[in-house]
Formats: sequence, C-alpha cells, structure tokens
Amino acid sequence: MSQPWAAPCSTGPIDATVALPGSKSLTNRYLVLAALAGGTSRLRRPLRSRDTLLMAAGLAALGASVEDTPGVDGAGDDWLVTPQELTGPAEIDCGLAGTVMRFLPPVAALARGPVRFDGDPRARVRPMGPVIAALRALGVRIDDEGRDGLPFVVEGGGSVRGGTVRIDASASSQFVSALLLAAARFDEGIVVRHVGRDIPSTPHVVMTVEALRDAGVVVDDGEAEVWRVAPGPVGALDVQVEPDLSNAAPFLAAAAVTGGRVRIPGWPQYTTQAGDALRDLLDAMGAEVTLDPDGLTVRGSGELFGIDADLHAAGELAPVVAALAALAESPSHLHGIAHLRGHETDRLSALARELGGLGCDVTELADGLAITPRPLHGGVFATYDDHRLATAAAVVGLRVPGVLVENVETTAKTLPGFTELWARMLTGTASDPAPGGAGSRPR
Repeated sequence: MSQPWAAPCSTGPIDATVALPGSKSLTNRYLVLAALAGGTSRLRRPLRSRDTLLMAAGLAALGASVEDTPGVDGAGDDWLVTPQELTGPAEIDCGLAGTVMRFLPPVAALARGPVRFDGDPRARVRPMGPVIAALRALGVRIDDEGRDGLPFVVEGGGSVRGGTVRIDASASSQFVSALLLAAARFDEGIVVRHVGRDIPSTPHVVMTVEALRDAGVVVDDGEAEVWRVAPGPVGALDVQVEPDLSNAAPFLAAAAVTGGRVRIPGWPQYTTQAGDALRDLLDAMGAEVTLDPDGLTVRGSGELFGIDADLHAAGELAPVVAALAALAESPSHLHGIAHLRGHETDRLSALARELGGLGCDVTELADGLAITPRPLHGGVFATYDDHRLATAAAVVGLRVPGVLVENVETTAKTLPGFTELWARMLTGTASDPAPGGAGSRPR
C-alpha cells in the first residue's frame, strides 16, 4: 500500500468530458452466462478491473476459455468466451467481489469435482449464508465447517436437480441473481421465492433477468418476489457493455461541487443500472441534469442542497451522495441502506467515522445517515479497502484542502486508473470514447 493520496482541490469550475469503462455488474453477468452458453460469445468493451478479472479467472479455473481479441469496432479488446466442460478440482479467488463469491458457487455445482472458494480477509465476513442454504436445498453438497461463509468447498456433481427454493435476500439482491444465472442449466430449472424484508438494489435483479433474456433463457418474473427460470439452452451472446453508471457518480458530483460541467458520453436512454438514479439525485441537490442521445451532462448551479433520499434501490451511490451532503448548504437524511453494513466494509459506520473526522456532523442511524454540514478540514480519510469510500473522499477533497485518501488504489476493484482519470477531469483533458458508444436498449 502506497502513501496516502492527496485529493486535489479544484481551483474553479471544471469543464470536462469523462469517458468511463464498462459496467462491472453487466460484465460479470455476461461472463457467467457466456461460460454456460452453447457457443462462443463476444463481450464488447467489457470492464477489466479486479472484480471482472477475478470472475474471468474463476470461470477459467472451471474450464471456460476467456480470451482477449481485437474489438470489431476498433475500440480496444473484446472478450471471447468459449464454454468447455466444467470440471474440478479448482480454486476460486473471490478477492472482495460479491459477484464472484455469490455467482460462481451455483456454476461450480454444475462442475464435476471439488471447487474451493476463498477471498480477502474482509470477504470472509460478507454474507453468504442464503446462497449456501439455497444450494443445499437443491441437493448441492457444500463444506463450510458451519461458517455460512468463506472459505468453503462446493462438491460439484456435474448437475443440479433444481426446483423450488425459498431465500431471504434482504441482505443482498445478489443472492437471487446468483441462483437465476445458472438456473437454465439445472435439470428442473428453478423457482426462487424471496422471504423476508424488502430486497435492496432491486435494479440489479432486473438487470439479471434482462441479461438472461438476452441469452434466450425463459424467465417469468410476473409474480412479485418470485422468479421462474425454465430449463433449457443458454444462447451465445454478442453484447456491448454499457458504461458503468455508478462509477460516474464522483465525476458528476464534481460538476455539482465546483459549479462546473461534466459530460458522460454513451449514457443509455434506458438501462437497468442502479446508477441511473444519479439523474434524479443530482437534480434534487441543485444541479442541472440533461440527458440527450450523446450522453448525460451535469452542470453545477453554484448551490448544493441537502436531500432526504431513500437509497434502498441504489445503495452503491450512498458514499458519494454522503460526500455531497457533507458539502451542502442544508442537512440531509439518507435512509433505506442498512444493507450497506455487509458490503466491502460497514459503509455506514465508515462514512460516519471518516466524514466526522473531517469535521462533519454525521449521525449513524439503523438504516442510514443523518448529515448536518459543518466547516470541514483536512485529514486522513481511511477507505477500509472499499472503492466507494475512496471516490467519496475524492469528492470532498475538491473543496477541502488537505484530504489524504488512504489506499486509493482500492478503486481498481471497479475503476482502474481512477486517479489519472480524476486528474484529467480537473484539467479538462478527459476524452470521448471511440465511435460506437455504449450499448442501450429501447423500452
């Protein structure tokens, strides 16, 4: 780990176009489906970050081929994914990626042989119990020595019976997505019934359903909190990965903080990504937000208002929204995000501690944060190996001199080269993507 990164202060309104790499959430869903498909798939402009490289490596360990190949539109390398027979023994390094530790055990159950899962120290305390219990209910043998978490071994039997399973996904929508992604390869498909409190980040389940339909899988989601996936083939994909809208959060926030302008090219007119909620959130906080066929533009108005926001469906935006709230002119109440305690770190406690350490008045609530702006000062901002904490600190540093971000390199989890892109934004040199833009799907 390097010395803390000095978050640069803005010397005036910024004016930049920031081209973002592909969505982590979509890239990892497409990778799983491609590895289960009946032919070779092409993923155009996939994200290459720690989380997606771990997913690709995990699928390769199970037998799939994931190869770089020149992009057909000249926009950089694509991924060609060729499915092979899934086999063990294998070792899966999950890092700190929830998608890897949750999406791959159902795939490993289809392999022949033992598959061992482990990850970073923090990954061992992230919730896994509902996925493990659901797979056991479907007849899969899993040895976790009673931990309900990493490390564990999936004893792949070459097939999974499938059928109906009840699961409490109130801690993470990924529990539902994990079962749905592999279900078409189960003998009987699957019926997933959610039991428990509301599912957080529901746009991610919608994203999973649409990705399955892109691959020709039959999914019935007509009944609330019940998903039915029919058994059958998974079609090969040829898909272009949308830019990661949640990774746009700190850059668009920078426009609001500095009273400047930031444009994100390729912002889809319709998307299942939770990051699209940024449009309404930034508008409510005082920015001018414009979506046109070329992308999304945010202009700061010179005023930054506090907000009362339920972020249950878009909790990944909470750290940057909290940073904006700390710089606003009035108090904010962010709620509906108790599930953030089970992410890369306990994000609510971490945000309260680190923003409070810079002088903000932050009260940690059972399901969110109450933020009352106060004069802020510099200091070390710990990130707890959490990429969203690091980008939130960068937003605060735009206005507060002396913010030192610990382990900013953790941003490579979903956005490699963050500090370089941040610097280019501040100088107005960030460039447009190559022709072709990011994928979108009409309503």
